[in-house]
Amino acid sequence: MKTSMADAGAQTSSEYISHHLTNLQVGEGFWTFHLDTLIVSGLLGLIFFGLMALLARNATNGVPTGLQNFIEMVVSMADDQVKDTFHAKSALVTPLAITIFIWVFVMNAMDLIPVDFIPMTAYAAGVPYLKIVPTTDPNLTFAMSLSVFAIMIVLNIKYKGIGGFTREALTVPFGKYLFPVNLLFRIIEDIAKPISLALRLFGNMYAGEMVFILLAVFAGAGFLWAPFAATLSLGWALFHILIITLQAFVFMMLTIVYMSMAAESH
Repeated sequence: MKTSMADAGAQTSSEYISHHLTNLQVGEGFWTFHLDTLIVSGLLGLIFFGLMALLARNATNGVPTGLQNFIEMVVSMADDQVKDTFHAKSALVTPLAITIFIWVFVMNAMDLIPVDFIPMTAYAAGVPYLKIVPTTDPNLTFAMSLSVFAIMIVLNIKYKGIGGFTREALTVPFGKYLFPVNLLFRIIEDIAKPISLALRLFGNMYAGEMVFILLAVFAGAGFLWAPFAATLSLGWALFHILIITLQAFVFMMLTIVYMSMAAESH
């Protein structure tokens, strides 16, 4: 549940919101790095995928229990989606789908930590800014979507060859005599894929984080009775569990669909 710990007298509402939406940055211009995004996403990846590797090494036969059962359910779900959607043979797509779903889910789940808990603790320790939800940073969502796009291009060439890939781009859907139009449509279609993939995840998570921040602002400023604000935050947090899961699933499914489109010929 998200609740406010901010001192309303120390910060104005706009300063409070700005603080929670500012990344810890280093560098200038194009070479500006968001350290909080890199650190949080990296740590989550190391922790959860390291834990999965440990569970896989120590997996037991028979009916799984506890965390092993949950991981096996996620792996089975991703594997079923790949089998239903991706009809070619590839050792990459299922591990890619599992990685995307789990990583996006755990990064999204950071949104359920109380809005002031980690940022204000870091501020007290001398860290001026700290955003703990990596998927509210468009740099991360675009990095993931561009990685998916690069893999899609590689699979296109792998399954169709350079000649087949070029021929498809020039002749589909209107035939070879309208190749300029076909090529233009293909460029627009391919550019739209990583953009929509990145912005969908970023937009939903950013909006969800803003709701938590605004509830904390209203409670701190006295616009909402604190117990009522806490109840609203709890209700939104419970609903947000659905959102963070759905967004991870959508990102995974679109990735599988793009890989399937890359492997199929018209």
